[in-house]
Amino acid sequence: MFYNPLHNKWMRIVTAVFGTALMGIALNLFIVPLRLYTGGLMGLCQVLRTLAQEYLGLSFGAIDIAGAMYFLFNIPIMMMGYKNLGRRLAFRTVIGIISYTFFTSVIPIPEKPIVDDYLTGCLLGGILNGTGAGLTLTCGCSTGGLDIVALAMSKINSGFTVGRFSMFFNAALYTACLILFSPETAIYSVIYNFTSNLMLDRVHQQNVNAQALIFTHEDPRRLGDFILEKLGRGVTCWEGIGVYTGNEIHVLCVSMSKYETEELLHAVRKIDPKAFITVQQGVRVYGNFRRKVE
Repeated sequence: MFYNPLHNKWMRIVTAVFGTALMGIALNLFIVPLRLYTGGLMGLCQVLRTLAQEYLGLSFGAIDIAGAMYFLFNIPIMMMGYKNLGRRLAFRTVIGIISYTFFTSVIPIPEKPIVDDYLTGCLLGGILNGTGAGLTLTCGCSTGGLDIVALAMSKINSGFTVGRFSMFFNAALYTACLILFSPETAIYSVIYNFTSNLMLDRVHQQNVNAQALIFTHEDPRRLGDFILEKLGRGVTCWEGIGVYTGNEIHVLCVSMSKYETEELLHAVRKIDPKAFITVQQGVRVYGNFRRKVE
């Protein structure tokens, strides 16, 4: 049901922008009024904003200056990460950064929290933020930040991972929140970030591996060529025999992301409507398997 929206160039951009709007709503309506902090580069910008307001006495009016700081910090990061992203992803990342900055800057922050209970606010904000981030990433966009830095560093050192870098950075960030502010601020910020990451993993289809087995009586080379050329995935084919019918059948096996399964199913229905397909999600894939954001 998501094939057309997620595989249409302009609908993907619209959906990604909608995702950044959800992230802005989560941040400005639920997290900032509770004086909590998100993770990553935006979390660092929020801490710097608070320090500028409380220790330097600066006032920024109704505009949350953290969004503008986030945009400025992303300029050198994008310049550094351009070669690692490629032209298409770099273009969509710029769109994600601009829209995320826009929404976090213009969405009004309530003077009083919409939800007074910290735990409820963390959960609601985390669900909205994770859903928005997952939609944005699934549509091949990115909101920039430290993920680009980590990606560039992982190209230099194969033992360096984006997840590991994010974990250590957020640990340092929330330790700073613990020292500068209060234990409650740090603890509830961690709960918000944890909930957000859980939702992101649920929504982000390109982050979920899947394995498909296709049983067809048609020429397997048509499906094999589609998988190789359009999906950019390797495929294995072997011959089988149906126990009930005794007829020969071609079996194709391919590992891919959950996001790519819709495109595969769409192609199989066109090439062989009678094909039998099984898809298993959440499989572990090792070796020469390329994780990609398209």
